[in-house]
Amino acid sequence: MNRTCDTAELGEFEFECGRRIPLEVAYETYGEYDGNNAVLICHALTGSAHVTGSARNEDTDGQAAAWWSDVVGPGKAIDTREYFVICANVPGSCYGSSGPASFDPETGDPYSTDFPAVTVTDWTRAQHRLLDHLGIGPLKAVVGGSVGGMNALEWAKRYPERVDRVVALATAARLDPQMLAIEAIARRAITNDDDWNGGEYYGEDETEPTEGLAVARQLGHVTYLSKDSMDRKFGRRSAGRAMIADAFAPDDPASDFFPYREVESYLDYQAEKFAERFDANSYLYLTRAMDDYDLSSGYDSDADALAGFSGEALLVSFTGDWHFTVEQSERLASAFDAAGVETANHVVESDHGHDAFLVEPEQVGPPIRDFIAAGVEGKAVSDAEEREFAPVHTSLFGD
Repeated sequence: MNRTCDTAELGEFEFECGRRIPLEVAYETYGEYDGNNAVLICHALTGSAHVTGSARNEDTDGQAAAWWSDVVGPGKAIDTREYFVICANVPGSCYGSSGPASFDPETGDPYSTDFPAVTVTDWTRAQHRLLDHLGIGPLKAVVGGSVGGMNALEWAKRYPERVDRVVALATAARLDPQMLAIEAIARRAITNDDDWNGGEYYGEDETEPTEGLAVARQLGHVTYLSKDSMDRKFGRRSAGRAMIADAFAPDDPASDFFPYREVESYLDYQAEKFAERFDANSYLYLTRAMDDYDLSSGYDSDADALAGFSGEALLVSFTGDWHFTVEQSERLASAFDAAGVETANHVVESDHGHDAFLVEPEQVGPPIRDFIAAGVEGKAVSDAEEREFAPVHTSLFGD
């Protein structure tokens, strides 16, 4: 697989907030570009440009193996022998693109919380500039999951003439109040950590706010799982008292009588690994970008926002996902349909929760492969009187 990993210097970039800074964007490409086969992948909240491949990428500070290797690669659903795949790390992250931990050329110090406020629209505009920089023309497809799905939706809204097909998985037009509340608590866990120090913790003598970031990640991780998946994985089983010694959690003498449960051990382990690889300020910036996103912003409705898009859309949701629900995806599908967009709404029966789009390649791969290749043609229910939009059923996608 022909793979390129690089960072592009894109010059002065004006963010939606009005601030301007020199912008660098880390990106990876896979395959050969023929002028008509480009597919842009939009990563989720704490992902990187390292979408596929088995090795760690040094630019992602030791992030584990690529996050979608089961879907992207030679012979996979998004086949890098057929398509030229691009994935760009979003501004505000800590995986190679400009973000809070980057150095401000005017001061020589890290931006910290002086980094410009970042939005999903900024991510999309930065990707657009990157594609121009690389000489890549129209996109065969834009594909994204979770907040990456919001990024994909913004492409249909902002650059409709440049995209042929949009695939948005496990996403919605905006976060609901429950998720806004959970994200707010997660950010407070970081900012209430004394080591956060107003975001100024990058000096050699400073201590990073790992405790706050760990709690924030644990909150987020719970939203990625479903009740059924948590019951299946952990139940109410005890992990054993000896496990507490290695746990990423403060001592609690009052708990000596009670079990340290497997679910606690799992969350502590995930928190520890995440705090080792991610930047707390970046987590603040990226979660605010997700919270702020509203597809209808600047328009009367979601349908109005999508009215300029003349391509096709595939929406994929998962029955066990309560972070972005099936109902939210259905409302999004209705908005595409009201805008006159050929739309397929694919619901996957799954108890894996929000993580399903990452961990069930056998469920998400076939519909993505089929849709990028042929769109909704031949896959939709034809009786418009029974359906307001064209759904795609699991049974229609066989290998």
